[in-house]
Amino acid sequence: MILGITGGTGCGKTTLLNCIAEQGGLILDCDAIYHALLRNDPALLSAIEARFPGSVENGVLQRKKLGNLVFSNEKALSDLNAITHGAVKAEVLRRLAGKPKLAAIDAIGLFEGGLAELCDVTVAVTASEEARTARLMARDGISRDYAKRRIAAQKRAEWFREQCDYCLENNGTQVDFQKTCLAFLRKLGIMETN
Repeated sequence: MILGITGGTGCGKTTLLNCIAEQGGLILDCDAIYHALLRNDPALLSAIEARFPGSVENGVLQRKKLGNLVFSNEKALSDLNAITHGAVKAEVLRRLAGKPKLAAIDAIGLFEGGLAELCDVTVAVTASEEARTARLMARDGISRDYAKRRIAAQKRAEWFREQCDYCLENNGTQVDFQKTCLAFLRKLGIMETN
């Protein structure tokens, strides 16, 4: 079974992923895959440089330069996403080629990147803005204002709920949410019922 897991930052996707990993599941963190590709895939860097000249220097992506080119230009951002989503999806497919019994694809762009179509089940992990803000402040050591701006830049919880087969709400403690995750995995038949 392949689960697609999505949701905004600070919602608690990592807790669900850890529960799946404890069941022997293969975890595919698309953000980590993307960053590894930026270090190890010259074809990806060439594609980015071809579309955004000057964004790659000496084989290294210049994030600030690229950000200045794409974040104020919707078409440029769309072009960048097309390049990066394609590369990440190809790597996910390569890693799934071994046909794992259980896998989870963690991607904030699960639907936009064409990864949801690889999944048997899609799951949104959501939380209130206040819970997310507190988690981001504690996890990343950032101010309340910066945490709120990061959350505001992402899709709203309703969007994730509407797209996914299931939604797990995480407004309590990590221990409480871990229990929710384990119950969900039992419901899917991934874990034995005790």
